[in-house]
Amino acid sequence: MSSYIPSQDYLDPKSRAFYCQVLKTFTASGIPFLVGGAYAFERYTGIARHTKDLDLFVRKSDRDRIFELFAKTGYRTELSFPHWLGKVFYNEDFVDLIFNTANGNDEVDDIWFERAVEAEVFGIPVKICSPEDIIRSKAFIMERERYDGADVAHLLLTSSQPIDWSFLLERFGSQWRVLLSHLILFGFIYPAERDRIPDWVMQELLDRLRSEMIAAKPTDRVCQGTLLSRGQYLVDIQRWGYEDARLSPRGNMTAEEIAQWTAAIEENH
Repeated sequence: MSSYIPSQDYLDPKSRAFYCQVLKTFTASGIPFLVGGAYAFERYTGIARHTKDLDLFVRKSDRDRIFELFAKTGYRTELSFPHWLGKVFYNEDFVDLIFNTANGNDEVDDIWFERAVEAEVFGIPVKICSPEDIIRSKAFIMERERYDGADVAHLLLTSSQPIDWSFLLERFGSQWRVLLSHLILFGFIYPAERDRIPDWVMQELLDRLRSEMIAAKPTDRVCQGTLLSRGQYLVDIQRWGYEDARLSPRGNMTAEEIAQWTAAIEENH
């Protein structure tokens, strides 16, 4: 097990005590969870990020009993967005319970837990998200106000856990163009480190690109930009007649979930 104590000089003792209690409550309950976010990112890269919350990844099927567990413990809970996010509160502090990505593209499944890495956070034995799953989840965050491409590049450069490239390719599936875009940028960002991306990976993705270029183009007018940003491609959906790639059955979100997630844009600004 990797021993990891996150940077604590910035963390209020009450916040730390709350996070520790949440981790211990989860552990005692037997409900599977993974630590992600800034704490997993620091574990892999050594880059400390002073966030004000703790990200825990859980299965959607466990969501209701997790809420019940923490309600009984005396904490306030909230299902912030039914398609991906809940919260546990203690005064001004909170823990994010994440069971999907915000675009509905990557529900936390058994593979997340099978690939998890053992570690310690605040001295408590836990499992953290694999670097591959962190890369995939961050690769699709390209908002006007937030772009996680630098996080992807830093994970590729410094990850203390070797990247399983075959698994990463499999995880991106038909959305491999997003991965290719990050790998091309990696070579631009770090010219002297290009060999960190195996030649066969780049060749495989470039072969796919060449095959796609000579194939017949799709006839459906769909915009997949909404998988990258909830706000910047609304004009395509609302005015230009493109279909939203998030919308079921093409995607994994309902019209109501998309409307709620879109409405929250104004609330966050």
